[in-house]
Amino acid sequence: MRIAIVGLGGVGGFIGARLAAAYTGIHDIIFFARGDHAKAIQSSGLKLQTHQGEIVARPLRVTQHAEEAGLLDFIICCVKSYDLETAMEPLRPCVHDTTMILPLLNGVDAAERLDKFFPGADVLDGCIYIVARLTGPGIVKVSGTTHLMHFGDRKGDAARLQPIEMLLKTAGIETHLSSNIQQTMWEKFLFISPIATLTSYLDRCLGEILSREDDKKQLVGLMTELKIITGAKRIVLSDNIMDKHLAKMATLPYDTTSSMHSDFKKGGRTEIDSLTGYVVTLGKELGIPTPLYQAMFEKLSAKK
Repeated sequence: MRIAIVGLGGVGGFIGARLAAAYTGIHDIIFFARGDHAKAIQSSGLKLQTHQGEIVARPLRVTQHAEEAGLLDFIICCVKSYDLETAMEPLRPCVHDTTMILPLLNGVDAAERLDKFFPGADVLDGCIYIVARLTGPGIVKVSGTTHLMHFGDRKGDAARLQPIEMLLKTAGIETHLSSNIQQTMWEKFLFISPIATLTSYLDRCLGEILSREDDKKQLVGLMTELKIITGAKRIVLSDNIMDKHLAKMATLPYDTTSSMHSDFKKGGRTEIDSLTGYVVTLGKELGIPTPLYQAMFEKLSAKK
């Protein structure tokens, strides 16, 4: 099998390193990377640092050119949401009718965007719970012990993806093949979208937000607006999901914040359109008011 990883940051670096370390000489593992990151991997391998120690993975090829990759059977896309089309456009020659594409991005709209780009491909859906970051060219560090990937067929046909599940698990990636990936995706979105929006809007960490009654009310308000939209889309969430999410938030370190908040503070590009604006757009399409999301999106958009 010819497998490509697109987006060699924290998430892509973790997955790519695990696959390359497990399947050298068995499957063709190809990294799409460029610049100093690509040069470091080509010369010294991709170093993955976890609580278990460090491994050095060497893929079959590191490239930024589709013609060097050839036809691909499985593409795992781990770029920022605002880079999705730009990153995937050059891979058109690599995609055939049975190519599987798995996006692992923040947000819930990646698969439908990829459908428009690759109408003949087999676009899956998925998400991952992990804290990982690129600490230098060719070096990825994973914090904590959680690295759980969920993926699945959007029509619920899980059985056909069992070989992919086994491929990922054998590589040391904790993987859950979901028969209802939409529920899984939207439950994660209900967690990350309000946090990303409010930490960015207030310029405060999550712990400070939870300690302030007015801020916490806004957090609950955002979650409520999004949950109503989810219901209107006929996506069934777990019982008491908001209470479960709030309880989980309370267990996180006080200074926890979102990657979008960090991007705003650095003055870089952000995922505001996928994490905040997408909710506003859905609200308008469904005729559901989203006053909190709307106000925060307008203010944050002015910072872009």
